[in-house]
Amino acid sequence: MAATTDQPPEAEAEAAATSGGHPQRWLILGVICLAQLTVLLDNTVLGVAIPSLTTELNASTADIQWMINAYSLVQSGLLLTAGNAADRYGRKKMLTAGLALFGVGSLCAGLAQTSGQLIAARAGMGIGGALLMTTTLAVVIQIFDEAERVKAIALWATVGSLGFAAGPLIGGVILNHYWWGAIFLINIPVALLGLVAVVKLVPESKNPPPSSQLRSSRGDPHGDRPDLLGALLSTIGMATLVYAIIVGPEHGWTSAQVLLPAAAGVVVLVLFALWELRTPYPMLDMHFFRSPKFVGAIAGSLLVVFGMGGSLFLLTQHLQFVLGYEPLEAGLRMAPLALTIVGLNLSGLGPKVVVKLGTPRTVVLGMTMVAAGLTSIALLGGGTDGSYGGILLGLVLFGAGMAVSQPAMANAIMSAIPPEKAGVGAGINGTLAEFGNGLGVAVLGAVLNARFAALVTVTAASLPAALAAAHGPAERKQIAEAFASGLQTSQLVGAAAVFAGGLVAAAMLARAERAERAEKNSPPRGKSSPSGA
Repeated sequence: MAATTDQPPEAEAEAAATSGGHPQRWLILGVICLAQLTVLLDNTVLGVAIPSLTTELNASTADIQWMINAYSLVQSGLLLTAGNAADRYGRKKMLTAGLALFGVGSLCAGLAQTSGQLIAARAGMGIGGALLMTTTLAVVIQIFDEAERVKAIALWATVGSLGFAAGPLIGGVILNHYWWGAIFLINIPVALLGLVAVVKLVPESKNPPPSSQLRSSRGDPHGDRPDLLGALLSTIGMATLVYAIIVGPEHGWTSAQVLLPAAAGVVVLVLFALWELRTPYPMLDMHFFRSPKFVGAIAGSLLVVFGMGGSLFLLTQHLQFVLGYEPLEAGLRMAPLALTIVGLNLSGLGPKVVVKLGTPRTVVLGMTMVAAGLTSIALLGGGTDGSYGGILLGLVLFGAGMAVSQPAMANAIMSAIPPEKAGVGAGINGTLAEFGNGLGVAVLGAVLNARFAALVTVTAASLPAALAAAHGPAERKQIAEAFASGLQTSQLVGAAAVFAGGLVAAAMLARAERAERAEKNSPPRGKSSPSGA
């Protein structure tokens, strides 16, 4: 069932989308990618500004953590609700609202005079970010037909890698010439340009209303009612669970500060699932989870982000604190990962591989390459001798695997969900990215810390603190070697998880494809044969 539109010209555009794609689909994709890039650049730029924020706002370590985490916490909690709102009230409306909120939040952040003001502004930007991350992918699903959708999703995913690579470089350039607020104010002209382009070009689409018979039987003349309780439960559950992951490294994974919110988040999400099964108007149809295609794609996406988020977070510290690179130098040495993804996606490699091998084999190939990249980083680049060749090889393999597998899995998730629920599908995809990234940092960080603690006797809250407390070069070398050993162990654990996840995801996707072929080839039930017609 195609999504409905509000105005006749937009209805014509939607009809065009169902018969070969929107006539301006590639131009619209460019606008969407610009909106998404605004969000992704801001997240990576902020890390470069931490020293300036510490000095000029007298920000404490806790303040800095909440400047970063306030955005992630709000965005991750609202992604599913934002996707549902886009499906219900219009994807163009929510995309416009997201750009406006993100622009206003950027203005408030750039003019903030205290740490508290900046944290509040970042939380507001998180609301806009949740709307942008869900509506951009949902609009892609609406304006591209199946023949071009994988290629469009690959280009959409490329923007994430470009933001990862360009953010630290752009931030460094800005901070060399301007004060820290400029990293936020630069978002405003981009957001304004995106707003104008969205209003002019992007067609409106939203859920089709229920049939008149269904509306009258449910006593609701305006279509299905908003699932307000479901939205509240999903927001509280996800935000609480992500909060537990965020504070884990600081307080310890077995502390009450972590276990209590983690348990509360799980309980609330279970209540959310039970409520969604019983309400006649669910924001997330739990029956999607009966689909092997949907579950397989979710498993693959979660594990590849798990490996990427955790390993890259730890590798950045390894480059700076063990190999001795400056922050900008470390950023440049991480760039091959993103550049590989961008180059291969722009060449159309991912969609070509999907067409040739099919989704299950593509997922296996891509996630095997990701696992090989992590293994290369662990075995060839994880030492203290300053070798970068093994890390470079690992980053290139990692990037190639992401370029191959990521579009295939995103397309599998979105194609397993009806087009009228594209916003919810995009919300699920975004939630997986946020949750998988946080989980990867937590689990692989815990593996590294356990190995590190087993090899050194220095008690410190972090590697920099341990190095600062060391007595003499010999002890510093011992600490660096212990961290490098922990990095190797954590990367190998991540590689094993990604590889195993790829096999499981591919098996479920292959099973789903066999079921679809069998259903397509079997004669419809209840139909008379041609001879009896």
